[in-house]
This record gives sequence, C-alpha cells and structure tokens, in this order.
Amino acid sequence: MTAGVSLRPSKADALRYTPIAEHGLIGDMRTAALVGTNGTIDWYCCTRFDAPSVFAAILDADRGGAFELAPDVPARTKQFYFPDTNILITRFFADNGVGEVQDFMPIVDDSREADRHRLIRRVLCVRGSLPFSARVAPRFDYGRSTHTVHARQGQTVFDSPRLSLALTSSVPVEIDGPDARSSFTLSEGDTAVFALDRIGDGVELRACPVMEAEELFGATVHYWRGWLSKSRYRGRWREMVHRSALTLKLLTYAPTGAIVAAPTTSLPEQVGGERNWDYRYAWVRDSAFCIYALLRLGFTDEAKSFVHFLSENISPRDGPDAPLQIMYGIDGRSDLPESELHHLEGHLGSAPVRIGNSAVNQLQLDIYGALIDSLYLYDKWGEPLSSEHWDTVGTLVNWVCDNWDQPDEGIWETRGKIQNFLYSQLMCWVAIERAIRIATHRGLPADMFRWAQARDAIYRRIMERGWSPERKAFVQHEGDDVLDASVLMMPLAKFISPTDPKWLSTLDALGEELVSDSLVYRYDPRNSPDGLRGEEGTFSICSFWYVEALSRAGRVDEARLAFEKMLTYGNHLGLYAEEIGHTGEQIGNFPQAFTHLALISAAFNLDRALG
Repeated sequence: MTAGVSLRPSKADALRYTPIAEHGLIGDMRTAALVGTNGTIDWYCCTRFDAPSVFAAILDADRGGAFELAPDVPARTKQFYFPDTNILITRFFADNGVGEVQDFMPIVDDSREADRHRLIRRVLCVRGSLPFSARVAPRFDYGRSTHTVHARQGQTVFDSPRLSLALTSSVPVEIDGPDARSSFTLSEGDTAVFALDRIGDGVELRACPVMEAEELFGATVHYWRGWLSKSRYRGRWREMVHRSALTLKLLTYAPTGAIVAAPTTSLPEQVGGERNWDYRYAWVRDSAFCIYALLRLGFTDEAKSFVHFLSENISPRDGPDAPLQIMYGIDGRSDLPESELHHLEGHLGSAPVRIGNSAVNQLQLDIYGALIDSLYLYDKWGEPLSSEHWDTVGTLVNWVCDNWDQPDEGIWETRGKIQNFLYSQLMCWVAIERAIRIATHRGLPADMFRWAQARDAIYRRIMERGWSPERKAFVQHEGDDVLDASVLMMPLAKFISPTDPKWLSTLDALGEELVSDSLVYRYDPRNSPDGLRGEEGTFSICSFWYVEALSRAGRVDEARLAFEKMLTYGNHLGLYAEEIGHTGEQIGNFPQAFTHLALISAAFNLDRALG
C-alpha cells in the first residue's frame, strides 16, 4: 500500500456516484448499458461494446454524460428483471403514486447484422399520479467530442463528428444547451416513451410511438424467453443459474460470436487505486470458459458461433512458431493499444481511466488449455470438429509440446516478473490431454507418442516443483512458497483426484490463508508482487471455484454454505462484478462473465454432489 492512496471516497463523491452494485444491465448482443437504481443510464457505448462511450457518468459524474429519468419527487426505488428476460424494470414508490421505467434494447430475432441500435425507455404510472423529469446529456467519444443539438421532423438530434443519435419522445422535449430535457406528469394507466436511435450511414430517422414500443417490448420478451427455454438446468438454484446464463448471452457480440469479459472499462478493483482495466474485449480464456458453461446448459448455438469466431480470427500473429494472442477485439482485430483518458476522473476518483489493453501482448500459456478444452467439449456436446479445426488443434498442441516450460505472465496478467506459474503448466497439460481424448475418441491422426511424452513431463514437473513440502500445498510458481487460488483448478481440470491427500492438504492451506467468509483472494500481492500498487478485493470466480473444489472433495455441507454465502454477495439482480471489497461492496468491471460462468459450474457440481 502506498502512502497518499485513499481507499475511501469522500462524502461528496459518494453522493455523486451510484455504487457499482446499484446497477442493472440491458443490451442487444451488440452493446450494453448500465441503468442505476435511480433510473439513470450512466454507461452506454454506441454502436458496440468497445465503441467510445455516449454516457459515462459512472466514470466521471460531471463530464461523462447520462440519461436521467425519474419522478420529480422523492421516491423509494426497487429494481428487477421482467421474468426470464433481460428487460430491466426500475420502480419508484412516492407519496402520491407508483411509477416504473422499463429499459430494454429491442431484439426480435437472431439477426447478426451489426448496425441495429435502439434503446427504449417506457415510463408507466401504475398507481396514483406522478410528475417525471428526463435529461438526456450525451457526451460523445468519452466526453472528448463536442456536439450540436437540433429538432428535426419532431425528433431531437444529437450530432457529433463520428456519431449521430436521434431522440424520439411521446412527450414534449426542450433543447437545453448540449442537452435535452422533458417534464411531464402521468396518471394511473398513462405511458410515455423515449427511444434513442443511432442514425446516419444509411440509417434514417424513425419514430417510436407508444404502440410500437409496446409491440417491441412483447417481441423482446418472446425472444429472451424462447432462448432461455432451451436450458437443460433443473437444479436447486435455477433462478441464479438462469440469470447468469442471460447475462452471458448479453455479453455475446452477435455479429461475430465473440464474448466480452465485461461491458465496462476502468471500474476500480480498489477505490482510489490504479487497478483499472478495459475488459470490453474477447479473452480467449474467458470466452472458452463461457462456452463450457453455456454448453452445460444446452446452448449449443453460442458454442458454434464462438468456434466460428475462433476459426476466423484466432491464430498466431507471427506464424505457427509464435504464441497465440490472449485477447482480440470483438471484430477479431488483434491491435488493442492502451491509453489513458486523463480528462475523466474515474469512478469515485479512481484514476486512470484506460481504454485498450496492453496485456494483449503478454505470454499466457494457460489459454491453450482453456481453448482446447472448450473445443473438446464442443466436439462432445455440440457437433464434431471439422478436419480444418482438427488441423488447427494439432498445430496448437505441437506448439504447447515445445513451449510449455517457458515462464509467462500467468492467468492474472501480472505486470511484474514473469514466472513458471503452476496454473500455466496445468492448462498446458489440459491442452494436450484433451487433444489426446479427441483423437482417441474420433480416431483422428495425431503424434500420440510425442503428445503423451509432453503431457507426462508436465505432470511430473508440477508434482515435483509445484509442491511445497514446507507449506504442504501446491504453490503459485516454481521457486517460492506463495499460495494462489488458481490451483483450485487442479481437481476441476481432472489433473489430480479431488480426494488426493496432497490436494486435501492444499485445500486446507488455501482455506486458512486466502479464504474469508467463503470469499477467496486470488493471492497476496505483498507476498507475490504483481507490479502494481495497492490492494484488491476477493476474486468472485475464485470463490465459486472454491465451492466446486469443496464439493468434489466430499465436503458438501461446507460447499453448500459457501455457495449460499456467495449468493448474498451478488447485487439485487443477482449480478456480480469481478471482485468483492472488504465490506461486501462490488468492485471491478461489472458484470463480469468469468464470475457468472463459475457460478453456473459451481451450481451444477454442487447439485450433483447433493444428489
């Protein structure tokens, strides 16, 4: 911890920012928006997940821009999803009435076209009478671009150099400098509609009357319920698992099949700290694990789309002798330069705000295991791999056989010293072992002798150098005794028996050092410097891995209690950020795909253990 870093926001800042957990997510599988419990959209990128923001008040309350919509009187609020959909409803309870805002991005079919962008906000008065006010204040290009506002054909048009948006409203709107405002009163049964559309590049102005908004609402409900009906999960935690599945679907970029790690950038892992990263890209690791979770639920179309994305885009940049890139743009681009937006203060003053991600150039050997494991599962539960895909698998496995013992930056993308991380070697073992399984099952050509030699060499190396007799545990990397929660994947990946004495000893050591009330720290940065200042919260994916490891080890009562505790740390909608802070607050980018896929896996395995 460095001197001068504030871990606690001032009271003034706390009033200006809606907490990360006080948001719901809406989207159309092209982009997404965060809607606060106060009715404000304070994060929205148009026209896609990784486009510059239009509303970013979550990163700068003054300069970021927002779409405010709420009663003009004091009101209590509650938020929920329309059942079995990604339509978000924010309810307002005031002295003279009850109102609600229904937020959604219309989806009517499985179209993969990329230029459809509409955000609809339906306002209803369900009891009594309520005055409402709206303020639409876009700040284009992360607040770096100026724009003009003018009325055109009964709509309010916001024009910036690279993007134009049109606001349609069923109630009067006035232009106020760079913003648009509206004040109106609704009585019981009345409805008002606001629609924000991208225009230009051949997309013309279009109206959105009240009846059309109602029809689009119905069509969107039909789409989400039709998609969710394909789920095969019938276990104890159906509501939580299905919410996680709907969230993973929202984080899919439909035009290509890519899956973003999270729809946000630079939400801090420590308030006042520098651990702020852009997650709006497709990590090979995260996407592959997401496919595992969706396949378990029966969603094979998403797996097929992701495999197509892989075959179109994932390849070594510098030929077959070079390593794979760890992440890609959602359109498959490989160049993701990182820069800092110094004009934005960051959430609760947590600077810097970053766009792009320089970790793209890191060597992370574990991605090979995640990738080939997902292809193995796709071949098993989806459809057989094509001959072309098998050729790619062979090339990747041969590279792993030659390079598995290199030091790398590891799963946590440390910006410090490279090491021989146990997790990286473990997942190299997974890559080779799953490829051997596919070849054996399908009778496909493979250099089995070479592959088996490398697989066995990795196993022996981990068992000899990854085990610490002093700690009686498997450790983070060779040459040290630091514990790391990533080793929880050892039994989950079927590398070691979940009841092996060495593993049970490791599980006890992790529980004593890295677990706090079911929450799991990924490692202690004081003992394992990662090149960054400050501390962080517990990692939610590690907490769900811990649940799964406990259940597989036969400690089912402990696993169930830990799982139920983890569910209490989700927000009011069942959504999870990357981490949980010391007082239970959500921190880091939100919601995070990695966490939700781990929830699904933990629920599945715990259900099976409970019988």
